Amino acid sequence: MKLREAWNGARERGIFRMNGLLKFITCGSVDDGKSTLIGHMLYDAKLLFVDQEKALELDSRIGSREGRIDYSLLLDGLMAEREQGITIDVAYRYFTTEKRSFIVADTPGHEEYTRNMAVGASFADLAVILVDASQGVRLQTKRHARICALMGIQYFLFAVNKMDLAGYSQGEYQKIEKEIKKLAIDLELEHVKVIPVSATEGDNVTKHSIHMPWSQGQTLLEYLETVNVDADTDEQGFVMPIQRVCRPNADFRGFQGQVASGQVVIGDEVKILPSGEKAGVQSILTADKTADNAKKGQPVTIKLDREVDVSRGCVLVKGAELKVSNMFTALLLWMDDTKLAQGKNFLIKLGTKMLPATVMTIKHKVDIQSGEDIAASRLQKNEIALCDIRLSEKAVFDTFSGHKDMGCFIFIDRVTNMTSACGVILHSLRRAENLTWQKLDITREFRARQMGQKPVTLWFTGLSGSGKSVLANEVEKALSIQGKHTMLLDGDNVRMGLNQNLGFEEKDRIENIRRTAEVAKLMNDAGLIVLTAFISPYRSDRKRAREIIGEENFIEIYVSTPLEECEKRDVKGLYKKARKGEIPNFTGVSSPYEKPDNPEMMVDTSKKPLEECVERVLDTVNRHMGQKDR
Repeated sequence: MKLREAWNGARERGIFRMNGLLKFITCGSVDDGKSTLIGHMLYDAKLLFVDQEKALELDSRIGSREGRIDYSLLLDGLMAEREQGITIDVAYRYFTTEKRSFIVADTPGHEEYTRNMAVGASFADLAVILVDASQGVRLQTKRHARICALMGIQYFLFAVNKMDLAGYSQGEYQKIEKEIKKLAIDLELEHVKVIPVSATEGDNVTKHSIHMPWSQGQTLLEYLETVNVDADTDEQGFVMPIQRVCRPNADFRGFQGQVASGQVVIGDEVKILPSGEKAGVQSILTADKTADNAKKGQPVTIKLDREVDVSRGCVLVKGAELKVSNMFTALLLWMDDTKLAQGKNFLIKLGTKMLPATVMTIKHKVDIQSGEDIAASRLQKNEIALCDIRLSEKAVFDTFSGHKDMGCFIFIDRVTNMTSACGVILHSLRRAENLTWQKLDITREFRARQMGQKPVTLWFTGLSGSGKSVLANEVEKALSIQGKHTMLLDGDNVRMGLNQNLGFEEKDRIENIRRTAEVAKLMNDAGLIVLTAFISPYRSDRKRAREIIGEENFIEIYVSTPLEECEKRDVKGLYKKARKGEIPNFTGVSSPYEKPDNPEMMVDTSKKPLEECVERVLDTVNRHMGQKDR
């Protein structure tokens, strides 16, 4: 929203200057002077209104600079930012000089707010990374440089700040310049500029410094005004992800979206992915006007010359080779407070498509300090890793180097709806492209009719000792008496066979439930009614199981027996061992159990006799299968 307001403000104030609009980000380690640098640039370049100058001078009197102007106050807008003297939120500012128009994202340096910094980097063409002359290149400096490179930024300006505190020493500057050049080589950065500055005193910000006669290059503002970031990219062909299908009346069906690359002209033949169908472009609308063509960056509505199956998430292409697959390898920035474990499931936003996705494998994480690959099976907040990712269905994408808009994505937590990670696609996985679902003549529906029943899965979940297995066993016997064909998958039994290679860490629990859900689905396909008795402690895993098996075939039964009662029963003596610390990661003691949000039914085996619990489950099952209550 802030970026959109800045963009609209730029357009309202007139045409962008001769060198075009430059979108850049300021980043780097905490307290390196990012907000001060931009604030001083705006102040010196006379880009403030009179009331803004007066407010800045008044606010500075109670600031941290003993009454001298605190230029950071121009960008640090939150009360917490002003109180602590740090940047927390991303501050977007629009300004223009005689030579160029700018939108700058001033981002926080604290590691805690790396998520906010990554958001700012996602929009920028150039990164201004500040380096404290008294500290040199620090860990957070390297992290921010890596994230900027990850986000596709190709132009880097390293501003060696606080040269006044280093006595304007050329020797100190040259030491840091060597560190920066080494970092640039490690990250394979192509376009790198280094400028010594003092953000508080204004040296080399908008005017050449009299204190650094050895620095004869451009000032920071001069470089920003003249750098050309509009070099030709390697993106080939016309690509437009479909955002919305527009159907105002029976005579018009248009496909809306923003052109990601290339251009399209009326009469062009385009391919619709993932279906591969082709159609001609009959008309193009930009805003409320018709047009002969549409180019990269333009939001348009395209009408095709024949009816084809197109919906949100599809992509129109011409002269571009995009991938249609459900597996790829990606470089991922983990931004959540919780750890990322292999097998965890999310919603992925890929282009305009939203669908479930799973982190199959964490191949390795990247050491921020050295850049070396480190073996890892889980990620902490702000770590970067190479991962294999599987989608719930085939989707359209490309490598990040091929088409930026189609090669980047975000992960959304399925429970909290928070953005958990962002990433870029490196390549698709060949194994996915070599597999095709084999259609069978004997279908699920035929088997169900043959057995005279509707195949469903009864998913019993609850704490150890809650009575899941006993209840599931009795329900299966009752269904068998009714003449139903069933199969009971018990947690312990499955772990002793199919899942004997899995432990009890989070990644193993996730995989345990995934495999069980896949087996249950196959048994449903065979026409069987399946009962499962698993603790299955995580909501996201149970949601994933529901998706694998199918919403209409999944009945979640929460055996809600309280923890105290489960511990009293403790048939296997597991709670006693867990309380002594002999069993790590034990659900209810040292590992959490996430109660279902909206199960099909709840039953507490400590309050009702077993026979009544069985009757309640059977009533729920019969209603679900469209049968009369017993």
